[in-house]
Amino acid sequence: MRTTLRTSRAAVAFAAIGALALTGCGGDSDAGRPKGDETTKPTTTVQLPKLDGENIQVAAVWSGPEQENFTKVLDEFEKRTGAKVTFVPAQDPIVNFLGTKIAGGSPPDVAMLPQVGAIQQAVQRKWAKPVGPEAKAQLAKNYSKGWQDLGAVDGTQYGVYYKAANKSLIWYNNAVFENAGAGAPKTWKDFLSTAETISASGVTPVSIAGADGWTLTDWFENVYLSQAGPEKYDQLAKHEIKWTDPSVKDALTTLAQLWGKPSLIAGGADGALQTEFPASVTQTFSGGDQPKAAMVFEGDFVTVNIAQTDAEIGGDAKVFPFPAVGAEAPVVTGGDAAVALKDSKGAQALLTFLASPDAAAISAAAGGFISPNKSLDVAAYPNDVQRDIAKALIAAGDDFRFDMSDQMPQSFGGTPGKGEWKALQDFLKNPKDIAGTQQRLESDAAKAYQD
Repeated sequence: MRTTLRTSRAAVAFAAIGALALTGCGGDSDAGRPKGDETTKPTTTVQLPKLDGENIQVAAVWSGPEQENFTKVLDEFEKRTGAKVTFVPAQDPIVNFLGTKIAGGSPPDVAMLPQVGAIQQAVQRKWAKPVGPEAKAQLAKNYSKGWQDLGAVDGTQYGVYYKAANKSLIWYNNAVFENAGAGAPKTWKDFLSTAETISASGVTPVSIAGADGWTLTDWFENVYLSQAGPEKYDQLAKHEIKWTDPSVKDALTTLAQLWGKPSLIAGGADGALQTEFPASVTQTFSGGDQPKAAMVFEGDFVTVNIAQTDAEIGGDAKVFPFPAVGAEAPVVTGGDAAVALKDSKGAQALLTFLASPDAAAISAAAGGFISPNKSLDVAAYPNDVQRDIAKALIAAGDDFRFDMSDQMPQSFGGTPGKGEWKALQDFLKNPKDIAGTQQRLESDAAKAYQD
């Protein structure tokens, strides 16, 4: 898997998001809500086979608005092909869920895999089927080489990256910032200073979804990429250096500057560890200028949860890039890839559809979604904030770093209550234990990479 992608151009592209989001969206008439309920005629750029009478199952860990929005894509596929598509809700880790289904003789036709490591495991276990010629043609036409490579194992294409994420964003309650006289910080030092300013104004500055270990890995990765640099990032992702490396100590020390101050975190460490991701967002944008927190860190998909509040994106809810800890601000991306688990006409047709701009346009209009598909017209997105994030992603080309934990064995980087997720939850609870955290991370990583 090629992960040695540069960051310079991407850093410039994503840095532009801050300025665009801060200055360009206040008067956007579309800024408030995703347009998922509006009826627009879907574009047709790809021909699909007739699949009358064929039943197709698609498994994913999505729920709530994410699941509802993806179901609209499946509905359009049904209309075009005549197939009947059933969404199968999966649990994390999805590889374990799929293993149970496959052992029982009832695998879904297609699975949406949220980790590069999960794709590799599906290939190693001989579950995954290679992408067919029609889907490969769509990938070649619509995707940069970097996104194609992420879905390939040993030179064979298995995954179609349908959904991308910019995981280097901090969303903030504009009314709180204005009341405190605070601006969007560009460096980590300024970020901590801004947090203190917000705290002094009477609002707790930062909301952390500590109940979900994956959000904590994202915190670590952004700090580590900016502070240690892309080469070290790639080495740690492949376990070519140990978690006891001084660069990991430096990143944990930096995180402890925030995590070690309970007054800066909504509910303190104990409260954060009981806060799930959706609540971490909604508590930041509910309560007017007296919310439970002023800022929340996470990807562009935060907009789905903001839409469940009364806040308008671009007005009440604004965004700035994750602050630079080192010389450059970090650019961490994530994504979900469609992988066929059955060698059927229906599975391959769905992969072809998901690799086309037709499917991406449906999800884009619904909000809370960014596509790596460079052929998608950015006008499909519901507001300027999301359009700007999407433009920056495409402009970055191959210059990005993929989520580190998603590149690792799922037992270490993607399992609730285990590995990196658990170690960072324990670290949030006790940020003084840097050496102990490093030892636990290394011990769990060494075990996972041997399996």
